Amino acid sequence: MKLSTLCYIEKDGQYLMLHRTVKKNDVNKDKWIGVGGHFEHQESPEECLLREVKEETGYTLESWKYRGIVTFVYGEDIVEYMSLYTADRFSGEEIPCDEGELEWVDKEKIMDLNLWDGDKIFLKLLAEEHPFFSLKLVYDTNDVLIYAALDGKELERKM
Repeated sequence: MKLSTLCYIEKDGQYLMLHRTVKKNDVNKDKWIGVGGHFEHQESPEECLLREVKEETGYTLESWKYRGIVTFVYGEDIVEYMSLYTADRFSGEEIPCDEGELEWVDKEKIMDLNLWDGDKIFLKLLAEEHPFFSLKLVYDTNDVLIYAALDGKELERKM
C-alpha cells in the first residue's frame, strides 16, 4: 500500500499539468497528470503536498484545498491512496521537472489529453465543485478502468 498526494494548481482558467515522459517503468508513462508524489516517513498529506509541489515545480503553495481521497488499484499488487488537492495561490519561479514536461493547459482542453479514465471522473468532480469525496478506481494491467465508486456507490460507466 502506498500513500501519495496529487495536486491540480490553478491559474487563469488553467491547470498546471505534468506530461509523464521521463521515468522508465512508470505506470503513468505518457499520461498527463497533476503534480505530487509519495509520502516520506512521518509526513502528513499537507507536508507531502508542499514538498512534492516544490520539488516538481519550484512553486511554494500559499493556498490549497483538500478535495478528496482516491483509492487507486492497479492489477493485483498496486494499491495507492492519493490525497487529492487543488491550489489557487503560489509563489516562486517554475523549474524544469525531472519527471516530464510541465504545461499550463486550459481547463476546457484537459479532457483532450491522454488521461487515465478515472482522472476524467475526478477532474469532472473538481470542475463541479463537488464536496469532499472518496473515489475508488480499479484498473486492470492494460490500463483499463474496470470499476469506479464514488462515496461507496458504484458509478455507471459509459463504454
